[in-house]
Amino acid sequence: MLTSLAGVMGRSRYSIRHRQAMERTRKNIVRHRGRFALDHTAWIYFVFILNASAAFAAHLRPCKEADYYFQYTECDSTGSRWRVAIPLNPGECSGLPEPVQGTDCTFSCKAGEFLEMSAQECTQCASGTYSLGSGLRLDEWDDIPPGFSSLATSPDNAPNGQNASTCSSAKWVAQGSYLESNRDECTVSLIYTVHLKKPGSVSFDYQYVDNSIFFEFFIQNDQCQEMDQDSNKKWIKLTTHGEWGTHSVNLNSGTNILYWRTTRVTLGSKAVKPVLLKNIRIEGVAYTSECFPCKPGMFSRTPGSSSCEPCPRDTYSGRGASSCTPCNTKTHYASEGSAMCKSRPPCSKKDYIQTYSTCDKDGKTQVIYKWVEPQICLAAAAGAVTLPPSGQREPCPPCNPGFYNNGTATCSPCPPGTYSDGVKACQPCPAGTEPVLGYEYKWWNVLPANMKTSCFNVANNNCDGLNGWEVAGDHVQSGAGRSDNDYLILTLTVPGFKLPVSVRGASDSEYGRITFEFDTSCSADCEFYFMTDVNRRSTNVIESWEGSKSKQSYTHIMTEDSSVALTWAFQRTSQASDVRQYVNDMVKIYSVTVTNAMDGVASACRACALQSQQAGSSCVPCPAGHYIDKKTNQCQECPPNTVLSGHHIYGKEACQPCGPGSKSNKEHSVCFSDCLFTYTHQNRTLQYDFSALTSAGSIMNGPSFTAKGTKYYHLFNISLCGAEGHKSAVCRDNVTNLPNEDAEGGQLGSSVEAFLCQSTIIPSDGRGLRTALSSQSISLADTFQGATVEKSLNGISTRPELFPSASERIPDVHFFYRECPAGTCDGCTFHFLWESSSACPRCTAVDYHAIEGACKAGVQDTVFVWTEPRLCTGGLTLPPKRTSPCEAVDFWLKVGAGLGAFCAILLVSLTCYFWKKNKKLEYKYSKLVMSANKECELPAADSCAIMEGEGDENEEEVVVYANKSSLLAKLKAVATKGNKKSGEAIQLQFSNTEKSVWG
Repeated sequence: MLTSLAGVMGRSRYSIRHRQAMERTRKNIVRHRGRFALDHTAWIYFVFILNASAAFAAHLRPCKEADYYFQYTECDSTGSRWRVAIPLNPGECSGLPEPVQGTDCTFSCKAGEFLEMSAQECTQCASGTYSLGSGLRLDEWDDIPPGFSSLATSPDNAPNGQNASTCSSAKWVAQGSYLESNRDECTVSLIYTVHLKKPGSVSFDYQYVDNSIFFEFFIQNDQCQEMDQDSNKKWIKLTTHGEWGTHSVNLNSGTNILYWRTTRVTLGSKAVKPVLLKNIRIEGVAYTSECFPCKPGMFSRTPGSSSCEPCPRDTYSGRGASSCTPCNTKTHYASEGSAMCKSRPPCSKKDYIQTYSTCDKDGKTQVIYKWVEPQICLAAAAGAVTLPPSGQREPCPPCNPGFYNNGTATCSPCPPGTYSDGVKACQPCPAGTEPVLGYEYKWWNVLPANMKTSCFNVANNNCDGLNGWEVAGDHVQSGAGRSDNDYLILTLTVPGFKLPVSVRGASDSEYGRITFEFDTSCSADCEFYFMTDVNRRSTNVIESWEGSKSKQSYTHIMTEDSSVALTWAFQRTSQASDVRQYVNDMVKIYSVTVTNAMDGVASACRACALQSQQAGSSCVPCPAGHYIDKKTNQCQECPPNTVLSGHHIYGKEACQPCGPGSKSNKEHSVCFSDCLFTYTHQNRTLQYDFSALTSAGSIMNGPSFTAKGTKYYHLFNISLCGAEGHKSAVCRDNVTNLPNEDAEGGQLGSSVEAFLCQSTIIPSDGRGLRTALSSQSISLADTFQGATVEKSLNGISTRPELFPSASERIPDVHFFYRECPAGTCDGCTFHFLWESSSACPRCTAVDYHAIEGACKAGVQDTVFVWTEPRLCTGGLTLPPKRTSPCEAVDFWLKVGAGLGAFCAILLVSLTCYFWKKNKKLEYKYSKLVMSANKECELPAADSCAIMEGEGDENEEEVVVYANKSSLLAKLKAVATKGNKKSGEAIQLQFSNTEKSVWG
């Protein structure tokens, strides 16, 4: 008894546990509406327990079909499985059907069918439901469906203490008909796990328009290992504004964990455009045991449907509808795909627009007002406004240039070879001229024939029937749309470009120019886009403007001869909205001009090059680099180092000189540096050769950090010179605009070619990524201005204070570039310093000097060394060591030394002799003066005799010189003292010699 009771209690506890598990499983299946089979390995064990407890269940009532449902067991190694009955409420009935052999594990039904488990046969879905056969579809986003989860991570570089709270609330948000990614800088992953019995696929629709967000989709297995995947499958392509793209990836059998991950890097204040996701379809599940009911606003009218259709306008439907119910259109309305009818509000000023009537037969037009279509307001309701009366009839605006009205209300294009300003009749071009073809739209009474307008809605609410733009006389303006977040589209199709005859031989890369004048007036976060689609490959955003903008002009240059669709798109707000609150926010385009359009008309004629000067000569194309001489209308080549300015080749002034330090190519289409530069200063010429710097160089700037702490760098690639003006600096994106196939099967990479370009690099450690991300590549320099040592050129100035001071002997060489696409410079100036030994001038003879060695054994060596510090490279090399004999030089050196020594000795001897002689004379003279002063008379003759010791000089004469006037005066006084009346001779006896002194 005790054993039996224990067994019963054990089975009771087991039943309770499995009843709870069953309930959770049942709820899980109900939530998924039976879309695919779940794997439950516990059911075999559960059946074994029930068979073991048959005696205990003998008193239970027999089970009915409503008491259980069928489920397949896990597939075994042979690919087989069993069908078992699972009770909805275990323990309430007995007699479940016995397990039977199930279908093959890879078995599945066709689209529009489901597997009826009782008979294990495929059965058509009923009306109001649909099936994908072996797949499931996730298309309802009122809430995040069960099975999905969000994982948010902060930047790895965020300041301490902020990681936990910065991204705690970041997640994907359900917006009814789609999912929306987070708008902050957090990295958020949307995760969904699916188990496949056979290889399958996953596809989804998305909108991805903001390249400041990195959007990736990847797959992991049950061991969190990422599946091998091509880069063009992992990184999602950008889409056109307002349009949905589709992405598909193959799945392996087994567990597949799907990740949709967004990472945003904010480098400015621009508003973010989140990623939108909808219509996730997964193929490869084992079977579908139930059909999916159509969601509200959808219906399927026939059995066996694989999809549901949206209800038409002014109708609605509930879940699982096979038809739509009409609304009472007098009081209610419904948009396409509505789940309910809405009451019509009273009409207000936001429900009508102003436009112009078409010209009548009298050439008159007038301002008219009309309700925005479809009209959802009630004009008869209390408080409703009425349409304002139409304006006065006034003359229609003239035709656009190149068109004529011929006395009618309709403007027609001028015939080929003629032109018109839109007012006068078409006239043929004079001799020696050709028509200037293109479009010039500046009057907007009707939309031109090659223009069309449309409307796109983010939430997939159909607004295609609405006019996105309305003509308004002197401008065309954005329309009302259905809701404020609609994209209002204006498209101009150009089939190609046709260059004038005179310039067809030119190699210039400009085929045409698109210029338009516009302004915007906004009270919300509006944005205006200009986009191009070349050869129907993909639509690319060329430029965008946010908020209100004053009247301005923008020009885009076409660099290839291809068909192109020019698109202008306007969105009042990016926030989801079902009503019109900002209908007065609008953009106005005043004029659109396209040059050289293939099917264009002529508004004027211009001179062309003539084959000869004879009358009636036809126009001929000028060769590349030639202009049209005004006197002869003949083609003349531009002077050296000049370039032709665009397609204006009439007159020699069309040849513009290149900047300093630059030269033109053979075609005179571009100025470039050939890597050689010469500078002369103070009779010294410096020659530079930058050929070693021809290949593009790279500079990494940073790191920098966004407001949320994400680390990023700016990578600059520089092409300094050479390459005949080819822009060899290339910046590539490895995230956005991934390669796709063009019409000829080639690869179109997302890259920018320029003289200098910039990419934003996010390191792999900054976001936990496997590789660094490169994005937002832009051109910074597309035109070479010149190279000079001066600090400014063509309005661009250097800032030497940003860099270390240069050498006084060698000046810095400045290369100036400009980035002005169609003259729309943004005013930013970038300064770079490239230090390299290859930037030194070429070596010349003044950069080295000779050093002579000592003469040894009759041989002398002369070596040459660079002057330090060496400030040159390349150029001349040092001369080799020079050796020469030095005997002759040594002999004469000795002779010279001997003569020098002899002369020095002689000079010293003579100096001593005369010095001694002079001293003796000074002594004698002083004695004579002393004796004369003593008696005021001349001394006796013998007193002037030779002094003692001087007997050997008795024969010498004594000559006295008076150098001072005072001494002479004294001598005169002495001489005249003895005889005042007459002169007399006084003899001085000097031994045997007689002398006389006269007074």
